[in-house]
Order: sequence, then structure tokens, then C-alpha cells
Amino acid sequence: MEPLASHPYYKVEREVTSIDQQNVEYERVMHLYEDKLVTHRREFPAEIIFDMSFRELGKSEALLYVHTSRGVFSYQVKQDPTNFIEAFKQLEKRILDREAKKYDHLK
Repeated sequence: MEPLASHPYYKVEREVTSIDQQNVEYERVMHLYEDKLVTHRREFPAEIIFDMSFRELGKSEALLYVHTSRGVFSYQVKQDPTNFIEAFKQLEKRILDREAKKYDHLK
């Protein structure tokens, strides 16, 4: 299945050895599909995602927030996630329209 949208994010992990400590940055990509959002370690069904937003932390960094029924999850990003968020909002509208059609016969 081809993703509707993808966006890079990164994770910084501290690696400690017997002689030193380093922060290692891992670049990852999240993918938005018609029925889910997939990150490196998590998969969110589309139905549990309420919203996405972001907050800039300076000129070159931001936090992308994924608001779900399981809580809010944040992802560090370096590129503007506006197009990714817009793709989610379009998906959300399609899901809501599909759900509303289920009740058309009640009108």
C-alpha cells in the first residue's frame, strides 16, 4: 500500500560506553496511510488520531504532535510538517464523510 504522505523525523538517543557518552541522531520517516499512521516503533489506527499540530523550537527544529485517544505523542522534525498535517486533515475529512454516510438513511 502506498502512503498518502510521509515525513522525516529524528530521534536522539544517548549511547554510553565504558569510556564515553554520545548523543546519536537517528533519522526516521513516518508514513500516513488511508487507515493508519506508522512510525518506527508505533502504529496508530486512523480512527484514534484526533489531530496533528506542530510547534517551532527555533529556525531549524520543531515538534510534531500527534493527538490520539491514547495520549499525545511528539516527534522532533527539521522540515516543516504543514503538508503532512494537511494530508492528515484531508484523510480525517474523508473518514468523517464516510461515517456520516452510514447515517444518511436516518434523515
